[in-house]
Amino acid sequence: NTILKNLIMSGYSPEHDVSGISDPFLQVRILRLLRILGKSDDDSSEAMNDILAQVATNTETSKNVGNAILYETVLTIMDIKSESGLRVLAINILGRFLLNNDKNIRYVALTSLLKTVQTDHNAVQRHRSTIVDCLKDLDVSIKRRAMELSFALVNGNNIRGMMKELLYFLDSCDPEFKADCASGVFLAAEKYAPSKRWHIDTIMRVLTTAGSYVRDDSVPNLIQLITNSVEMHAYTVQRLYKALLDDISQQPLVQVASWCIGEYGDLLVSGQCEEEEPIQVTEDEVLDVLEGLLVSNLSTPVTRGYSLTAIMKLSTRFSSVNRIKKVVSIYGSSIDVELQQRAVEYNALFKKYDHMRPALLERMPIMEKTATNGPTEIVQTNGETEPSVVEPKHPPPVTQPANQMMHTMKCHISKYLWSFCTGIPPMIAYNKNGLKIDFTFERANPNPNIAVITIHASNTTEADMTDFVFQAAVPKTFQLQLLSPSSNVVPALNQGTVTQVIRVLNPQKQQLRMRIKLTYTHKGSPVQDLAEVNNFPPQSWQ
Repeated sequence: NTILKNLIMSGYSPEHDVSGISDPFLQVRILRLLRILGKSDDDSSEAMNDILAQVATNTETSKNVGNAILYETVLTIMDIKSESGLRVLAINILGRFLLNNDKNIRYVALTSLLKTVQTDHNAVQRHRSTIVDCLKDLDVSIKRRAMELSFALVNGNNIRGMMKELLYFLDSCDPEFKADCASGVFLAAEKYAPSKRWHIDTIMRVLTTAGSYVRDDSVPNLIQLITNSVEMHAYTVQRLYKALLDDISQQPLVQVASWCIGEYGDLLVSGQCEEEEPIQVTEDEVLDVLEGLLVSNLSTPVTRGYSLTAIMKLSTRFSSVNRIKKVVSIYGSSIDVELQQRAVEYNALFKKYDHMRPALLERMPIMEKTATNGPTEIVQTNGETEPSVVEPKHPPPVTQPANQMMHTMKCHISKYLWSFCTGIPPMIAYNKNGLKIDFTFERANPNPNIAVITIHASNTTEADMTDFVFQAAVPKTFQLQLLSPSSNVVPALNQGTVTQVIRVLNPQKQQLRMRIKLTYTHKGSPVQDLAEVNNFPPQSWQ
């Protein structure tokens, strides 16, 4: 301490002077030594507080030499058990660095603030406007750090202002930033949204401007949000319909819009929107838009599936049933096998099961979740863990043939809604005591090293299997992520399935092996079983 104090207070010494700073190399070495001595040591840290404050306030900042000493001072203050006032002083130094003309100093400041934002959030918040200004920097490294720090600063008090700046950045940023920015906006909006309307508007804005860059789960997540926001159905379907008229190139937006029009097309046509001025639209105009999606070169096969399913749903909401029958009939001979299969099944529904069509195509129920078992993702690298469970909202009982048909229809519709279209063959992972577990596969885009596995649990016995829990473990060379199941009850007599998604990271492209554990209650007795799954199709891991 004494040596460092003498260096700061000493006068001009030409043999050790660098740009007016006395022996900066020795000062840096001493600051690094203090950092080691003060770490996890209350007494040593307290003894250093005064000298560190003197260095921070008396060092000249007009030259890079002084900035180097200040940066080492900041690192020392943050590493030792320093006083809160001293930490605020250190963060203010980093804030001044953000105004420096040297881009390297600005980058160092942003990186350091990003490391301290969790422990000194309020102090970093004072420099929010300067950090947001760095989003406009020409240097891509500075922009990326500024974007990461901006998302770290978002909270319930500043969500509207910060999202406005970040959405503006999303509009104008380079393509390499759009995926991470869109993902950050989704997470922040989900956590801090001040209202459901604001939440829906924000996600729709992202899908409109950067729809091609969003995560794969953005479509089902937005569909769930819209489904649960009952009072916003008319407003949302009107906004999405207008978005479709403007642009059909953003496929996630088109998929969500198609789903909403299929569910709430009657609200769109009736003009029941109270949130904004209703638009005047006819049934034929709505069907024209959806049929346009089916023939558009911009539409992916998945989007066409959404559109055809939406048209089918409208057969119970619109009076133009004959027109819908013709469309469904035409696509029964489509060269797209998936689309052809949907059309053939929907055509069969018209001809053989028309009396059940209104029940099968009724609106999706609100996706209710219990407070204790919400849809929390569980990440694990190896071993087993128990997932949280989403309690289903059970429909009233219907006759067995109708139930089986409903199950078939919902499986097919769900397959399109959640985009599990894949060329990898499915497999039976487990079939014992009436419980059957099927695996279907897809590749996670854009990471080809991630295999997305969907389990489908069905029950052929006469009694429900309750308290159902599926667990999985993989070798240490893999990483496994187990998402929440659709239910914890596997209905009897194949009247429904429980689905659950597994993501497996396989960077070394090794043959996939998995150990599964099944736990459930059947006829009042607890059942537990273990099984090895080693016969994964090569396409799922190569």
